[in-house]
Amino acid sequence: MTRALLLVAAVAAALPSVAGCGSDPVDAAGTYTISLTNRENGCNNPNWTVGEMTSGIGVVVTQNGVAVTADVQPGAARLALDLALGSHLFTGVVDGDRLDLLITGTPMYSQGTCDYTIDAQIDARLDGDVLSGDVFYRARTDGATDCGALTGCASRQELLGNRPPS
Repeated sequence: MTRALLLVAAVAAALPSVAGCGSDPVDAAGTYTISLTNRENGCNNPNWTVGEMTSGIGVVVTQNGVAVTADVQPGAARLALDLALGSHLFTGVVDGDRLDLLITGTPMYSQGTCDYTIDAQIDARLDGDVLSGDVFYRARTDGATDCGALTGCASRQELLGNRPPS
């Protein structure tokens, strides 16, 4: 499970995310090449090395008005997301230059009596053809006492990507 989570973290960081402010959305559509850098390991993933970088992740972003999807392309990141989260397709919204995307994890994991899933959220900003922001991995627990540090935890990756000039 931890290997799958680490792979998912590397993949997920390549995706954009945003919260709404009500501004006209930028045109975020395109094919991006993303790099992810592991930062805080709030969920204590054993294979997580702070500062470790993964690069060359392909992500295709499509947009219809404010609705946006980010499809992680075939490769290690996509496989990791599929295994750990059950999907490699982030969905969300664009508001102004901000993107907010989410994969709600479906595979169930256990730690003692604690059952949980993992969600990945991208919070990113698009400046011209450069996408930057964070990917957060959060455990969604059943609240059992064995959940311990998983309750409310978040691990974070920085993401940086670009697309060919439009």
